[in-house]
Amino acid sequence: MTKIFLKNLENVNISQFQRDLIDWFQREQRILPWRENKDPYRVWVSEIMLQQTRVDTVIPYFNNFMAKFPTLNALAEAEEEQVLKAWEGLGYYSRVRNLHKAVKEVKETYAGIVPDNAKEISKLKGVGPYTTGAVLSIAYGVPEPAVDGNVMRVLSRILSIWEDIAKPATRKIFEEAVRELIAKDNPSDFNQALMELGAIICTPTSPSCLLCPVREHCQAFHEGVQAELPVKTKNKKNKKVQLASAVLRTVDGKYLIRKRPSEGLLANLWEFPYFEIDSNYTSAKRQLNDYLQKEYSEDAKLENGAFAKLDHVFSHLTWNIEVYAGEVGGDIPQSETLKLVTEEEMQKYTFPVSNQKMWKHYKEKE
Repeated sequence: MTKIFLKNLENVNISQFQRDLIDWFQREQRILPWRENKDPYRVWVSEIMLQQTRVDTVIPYFNNFMAKFPTLNALAEAEEEQVLKAWEGLGYYSRVRNLHKAVKEVKETYAGIVPDNAKEISKLKGVGPYTTGAVLSIAYGVPEPAVDGNVMRVLSRILSIWEDIAKPATRKIFEEAVRELIAKDNPSDFNQALMELGAIICTPTSPSCLLCPVREHCQAFHEGVQAELPVKTKNKKNKKVQLASAVLRTVDGKYLIRKRPSEGLLANLWEFPYFEIDSNYTSAKRQLNDYLQKEYSEDAKLENGAFAKLDHVFSHLTWNIEVYAGEVGGDIPQSETLKLVTEEEMQKYTFPVSNQKMWKHYKEKE
């Protein structure tokens, strides 16, 4: 396959391709807060946030995060709860936990300076080949490939690469392609231009070929097969899990919340109690009541019907959640992972999006 794509490279005037791509980017690039300067820390944070998340979603989070943690040292010294709260709602929380661990290592090992070489930066927690290439090329001007889905889509069309981009091994082909194509004198704009092109012109469906600055270099366009590329197999079927959850209030106006385990899905976030129900068993309310009694030795007075039914989709599973309201006694033993809090106190804890939606529906029904 490498030989095939190298042969296809012969059809590309590389220096002209670089000029056309970079000139377009310098004229048309979107104004984004992380492009205000090339501070490696800001570039790093933005690239972590942008993984699996849309640009327009990331912008307010990035601005808020930078306001709270303007420097790498500020983030390294922050408490985890503060960092998670600043990330609340952005999802994929392992990203920020890894980032937090990694900046602590940079502070301790590299005197707070983000490494400027692949060997050192790639050892940091959560820094894979893409983030390595993005930070090094954008912040430090190192000609390293930064290959994400956008870049693979663009180059699969430019070079007519028909390998399945869902396979991890295929990424190596595209990294090698970027090494051949990258502008050594301006890798920052080159890599950003490839990403930008994939985001706004060379889109997954209905690419805007007539607006493309490198259309003349694109083999898929000339062959009329741009809609068939890239080749990508579908993900495995999404698993559905049935849950019942409860927003439980004490007589004096406090709410029962608990902390998730430190490992696994949504680690260390806070939530309202929930239970995975058996759809072949009795009612969700009955199962939830039995669970609460067993878990907290406390009978919860649940209202008759669920006040909300929510679907929350992860990459590999979907939670179908029935949400109940109820009352609970105020003598439940509290701990570091189980608390009774007022509505005001609740604001300092980090909740998954699903629980934020529950709370919103709960407040609307009051």
